[in-house]
Amino acid sequence: MSSPDSASLNSDRRDQPPPTIELRDVRVVHRLRSGSIFRPDTISAVDGVSVSVRRGEVLGVVGESGSGKSTLARVMTGLQPVTEGLVLYDGEGFAGGRTARRELGRKVSVVFQDPSTALNPRLPVRETLVDPLRVHGIGSDASRLSRVRELLHLVGLPQSALEVMPRQLSGGQRQRVAIARALALEPEIIIADEPTSALDVSVRAQVLNLLTDLKQELGLGLVFISHDMSTVRFISDSIIVMHRGKVVEHDTTDRIFAGAQDEYTRALLAAAPSLL
Repeated sequence: MSSPDSASLNSDRRDQPPPTIELRDVRVVHRLRSGSIFRPDTISAVDGVSVSVRRGEVLGVVGESGSGKSTLARVMTGLQPVTEGLVLYDGEGFAGGRTARRELGRKVSVVFQDPSTALNPRLPVRETLVDPLRVHGIGSDASRLSRVRELLHLVGLPQSALEVMPRQLSGGQRQRVAIARALALEPEIIIADEPTSALDVSVRAQVLNLLTDLKQELGLGLVFISHDMSTVRFISDSIIVMHRGKVVEHDTTDRIFAGAQDEYTRALLAAAPSLL
């Protein structure tokens, strides 16, 4: 296992405010169905992970299926309790409970893997985008509609999409709606868990370009989770490589692709396709 060059990654951050999300030596242990009551079998889905992400940064998280990527995403969004370690938001611990979860929802949003299942098939796009604003009590009916129109513009969809049902949209268009919904509360960070894996190659590139443009335009932070090194390289400023719940490499994207230190990372690079 290679150790991340923490000094080089953090030397220019000492005078900055705390990261929006920070994990310190986090472990998540799941109990398996096998074993007994007195001697249960367990597995470490996340094992001693320390990482942070700020506004304006794109952190890539890469690894094969079962490496702990999605569990890490759930930890970052407050959906997965940790067995050990600390999870901090703007330097403060997460208290839990309904109020704290609502506040966290305004800082951190999620874009899921499959847009066809992430959107309610019974709601038109208008209601899908208005819903988070209504739940959080933001604005009047008129201001919410104005915000929804702005969101459609941000993600490159026509205003006519307001009354369309998800089944009437293509996969790429549905993912744009999902991204618009994630932006509705003006979060600081978006956790994107395999957001392009269910899309065709050409549509995948369009969604990646959209996320890059939104990061630059809105100053968003982004945690981009994928099994594909080529996709992560396209969008990320820095990368953590996960294997069996551990971070085996953490460095800037350029350094990892110029000379990965860990054997597992080099295997992922060797297997990476040339297309997005």
